[in-house]
Amino acid sequence: MGAVAYDFLIGPFAEFPFMRRALVACFALALGSAPIGVVLMLRRMSLFGEAMSHAILPGAAIGFMVAGFSLPAISIGGIVAGLVVALAAGAATRATDQREDANFAAFYLIALALGVTLISTRGSAVDVMHILFGSVLAVNEAALLLLGAVASVTLLVMAAIYRPLLVEGFDPEFLRSVQGSGALYHFIFLGLVVVNLVAGFQALGSLMAVGLMMLPAAAARYWTRSLVGSMAVASLIAALSGYCGLLLSYHADLPSGPSIVLFAGAGYLISLAIGRQGLMLHWRRRHHLEA
Repeated sequence: MGAVAYDFLIGPFAEFPFMRRALVACFALALGSAPIGVVLMLRRMSLFGEAMSHAILPGAAIGFMVAGFSLPAISIGGIVAGLVVALAAGAATRATDQREDANFAAFYLIALALGVTLISTRGSAVDVMHILFGSVLAVNEAALLLLGAVASVTLLVMAAIYRPLLVEGFDPEFLRSVQGSGALYHFIFLGLVVVNLVAGFQALGSLMAVGLMMLPAAAARYWTRSLVGSMAVASLIAALSGYCGLLLSYHADLPSGPSIVLFAGAGYLISLAIGRQGLMLHWRRRHHLEA
């Protein structure tokens, strides 16, 4: 029994280097992306992550057209495109009376259409699928270094701007009266979102990367109301999703990225059902009141 469990749960990572690299990549994404997702939810910007996952596509497409599947070219292109969309949408929001989510929706749809068009004109259908959905099993040492660096920088910057970022989200007028403006912290945070999505793009593709950012964050809200606690729980759920998704992908011969996101989705549904703030608690309260 022990040997069977070892072969099923640990064997693939012990035997194959590409599985170990994929697991480390998932852990790095869990440490960097999941806390970002928690703050996005707190600031009611959940759909922003989805928008930015598409916004990086034209930059990544241009990098692909110039240098093929080159990690530096695709990363730089994605970061530049994401920052341009984030800054343009933010500037449009502050200059007009249009809601921020509407501006982001408009800009990301333009970016998505442009990116797919660029890839289609110079690449094959396989190239389009690789960029959209990624391949965590193909992560190499250079990509691991990028993922580790992004996770480390994200945690350090989040620790540095933690308090003013929260105040800017709840009471921007107070922060403006104390420090002059909270826009700086807002744009720093948007930059972290873009960088983490670009890092996730290397492993899961542009459409899957946001799943590991937002689903564990949504699940964590059902277990704790503490922000730091939510970040820790979200990172744990994301890491477990990566581990279980890779095992499912290996044993069932399924695509790795969707398998990981499916487990993250399962974590959300379980949390929704039995979490401390979930449906079971509300059902018990209602049943108690009716009794």
